[in-house]
Amino acid sequence: MRARPAKVIVGVITAIGLLVAATACSDTAQSDGDTAPSPQDVRLYGSDGNMANSFGEALKDSPAVLAGMKGTTPLTPLSEDFKRRVKSVDATLTDFNYSGESYDAVVVAALAAEAARSVEPAQIAKQIVGVTTGDNVCETVAACLAAAKQGRDFKYRGVSLRRSGFTEVGEPSSAMYGVLNFGRNNTIDDAKTEFVGAGDEKTEHKGAAPTAGGPPKGGTKPTLKFGLLLPKTGALAFQGPPMFAAAKLAIKEINEAGGVLGQPVQVIEGDDGTNPDVAKQTVESFINGGVHVIIGAGASGVSKAVIPRVAAAGKVMISPSATSDELTKVDDKGLFFRTSPPDVLQAKAIADIIMRDGHTKVAIIARDDTYGSGLAEGVRADLTAAGIKANNLLVLKYEAKDTYDPKADAKLFTPLAAQIKTFGATGILLVGFDESALAIKALIQEKVKA
Repeated sequence: MRARPAKVIVGVITAIGLLVAATACSDTAQSDGDTAPSPQDVRLYGSDGNMANSFGEALKDSPAVLAGMKGTTPLTPLSEDFKRRVKSVDATLTDFNYSGESYDAVVVAALAAEAARSVEPAQIAKQIVGVTTGDNVCETVAACLAAAKQGRDFKYRGVSLRRSGFTEVGEPSSAMYGVLNFGRNNTIDDAKTEFVGAGDEKTEHKGAAPTAGGPPKGGTKPTLKFGLLLPKTGALAFQGPPMFAAAKLAIKEINEAGGVLGQPVQVIEGDDGTNPDVAKQTVESFINGGVHVIIGAGASGVSKAVIPRVAAAGKVMISPSATSDELTKVDDKGLFFRTSPPDVLQAKAIADIIMRDGHTKVAIIARDDTYGSGLAEGVRADLTAAGIKANNLLVLKYEAKDTYDPKADAKLFTPLAAQIKTFGATGILLVGFDESALAIKALIQEKVKA
């Protein structure tokens, strides 16, 4: 429970160059000639892959090591009512990361099917952008379904899709990010959470949605079927519970509002394993099971790996958490969408908080895959644009694996920690999943972080 409301930063991140002057005045900034910082002076930063209470559980033996760590995740301020409803599905939840995006992914697909008067994926895909970019706002499943059933114009503004709708390619034109802070006991201090806006509402698609067809042929009432391709196992398993719970909440509330085309929608749960091979097997089971819309995958790399098969099978796929910029231009035959914003927006948000803290020497440790490399390079570019010298930025990458052995894989991170110690960074950004805990342990061992 929050001790007090989180602070909301009003405005949209469009550039961070203006922060350079403030950085020059910061008493925490380090010039090229300064001596190496002490472990107490080094601050950790994270991204959406590791900024969660469940991540802190991996560092139980160092209960204060994350204190002061900051990071970002796509996060709209969630109402207590929404969190209560999600927890009614899964009472064990400790985080709500990507719950809003998961809920909205299901709802948008259902509204598109109702607007299309069809459960055929190709017809659903034609309506998805349009149900977020109409003229008349509706904010609940029941109200939006009623408008779709009556053939009225509407635009859905749900949990994560609050500020604007989709771009032409089917991803958020703007987004909210939570700037999260770890406190003592390696848990997120909700009282310190801030919210920043990123993106540009003007990039929302302005074209009208295609005209829907008539009622289903023969008076039949087909059943819309969803498949949840989300992480139950693998490196992102700790992020899966709120996504599953929110998606299932959306299914429940859609059916309570009368379903789609007069029929209750159905759902099949699956595991993406944070692993392309596991995800491909699950996708095949969905295709064979008659699924029309796939919600997932969780990770960008896994999503990229399965999109070709999903597109070839003619199914709609909506990811609530795949953020890599590569996915904006992926060859998806017009069938892939996402409710999570691309990393070009998150990179600016991360660079902003690093600059606000006055760092002039920054190291980045990133997993070497679609997600990690893309976000790391985006942050480097934004920090350079903000005025940090190129030789004061160090980007180190490690092998991306499905699972990491705490003992055997420690060797991946020890040399990276040693390089950072020599480099003397005051800010260290970790772009990864639960294996970021191994990087932190290596930093402790090298006495880079206390």
